[in-house]
Amino acid sequence: MRREGVHVGVAGVGGIGLASAAWLRQAGFGVTLWSPRGTGLAGPARCALQATGVVQGGFEVQLAQSAAELARHADMLLIAVPVNGHKAVFDALAPHLKSGQTLLVSSMSSLSALYVYELAKGRGVDITVVSMGTTTLTARRAAPTEVKVMTRRTRLGISTLPQSALPQARQLCQALFGDVFDEDANALASALTNINPVAHAPLAVFNWTRIERAEHWPQYHYMTPHVASVIVRLDAERRALARAFGLQVRSIEEHFAKSFNTRSAQLADIAAELHASRGGPPGPTDVGTRFLGEDVPYGLVFSSVLARIAGMPMPCTETMIEAASLITGRNLRAENDLIDALGLRTETFDGLLARLR
Repeated sequence: MRREGVHVGVAGVGGIGLASAAWLRQAGFGVTLWSPRGTGLAGPARCALQATGVVQGGFEVQLAQSAAELARHADMLLIAVPVNGHKAVFDALAPHLKSGQTLLVSSMSSLSALYVYELAKGRGVDITVVSMGTTTLTARRAAPTEVKVMTRRTRLGISTLPQSALPQARQLCQALFGDVFDEDANALASALTNINPVAHAPLAVFNWTRIERAEHWPQYHYMTPHVASVIVRLDAERRALARAFGLQVRSIEEHFAKSFNTRSAQLADIAAELHASRGGPPGPTDVGTRFLGEDVPYGLVFSSVLARIAGMPMPCTETMIEAASLITGRNLRAENDLIDALGLRTETFDGLLARLR
């Protein structure tokens, strides 16, 4: 794939958006950044982005002030916003998408990729949507134009809508980020690959006083054996749900091994290994944390709806949803804006699989 003259539009200016922009500029691609909420970057048409870590240096990127401006000159678009912002971003982009464009959703959850794919089809626009179950890079934004890129994952699964576009999409992703990509069976497999909901919800619920007191608490250090055992039980339900749809997804232990080259077999030992080797990352210190506000509605609640479609129980998942709702004082079951937009509460097993082809 030629790189000179190829332009990538990145929606999102958090850590992943900035890290992706730096990585792609280092690789020779043109990049435009857009802040969907208008609070991240504004002002002149260009800015200098500073990166440290696995990407180092200063990189000039263009800035877009609207969804229309971002989509206008982009050969492909990378969606790098939290999943609770996906629907709003896709609604903003939809009138400006063009046939032949590729959207990369990093990371995809709650079948948000299906939402934008069907939205575009309804407008007569033929696009390819690539789903990543997690982000290619891990990163933290240090300032509005500064980012620390911590890792590039060693292996990552992707899927596409339509499924026939997968071989070409894999080549595209390799050109962008390197030869680290495997092929997922479909977008549902990519959605169920994401281990954040099963890991983050117990971490937040069982360390809630630390969050409420805004204490410093390294996540892996507080993934204690009993907390890890709850995560493992939630993870077992996630994998059973995938099997009910004829899919295989890797375990949370395999996820850590693939992402961070861990060697331990048990999750509690993996957490200790990561804490010893990497420290942090620090746990959240805001009661509005995405660990519950995003990962429960768009992860665990989504899985609960899928379980109804598949006709299977998920008692641990249901308990964690209720515990998270109780401690936050919110009805987290009602906060996913994709479930009803996709009609999942009345969808059938065969009907859903047919939409993912």
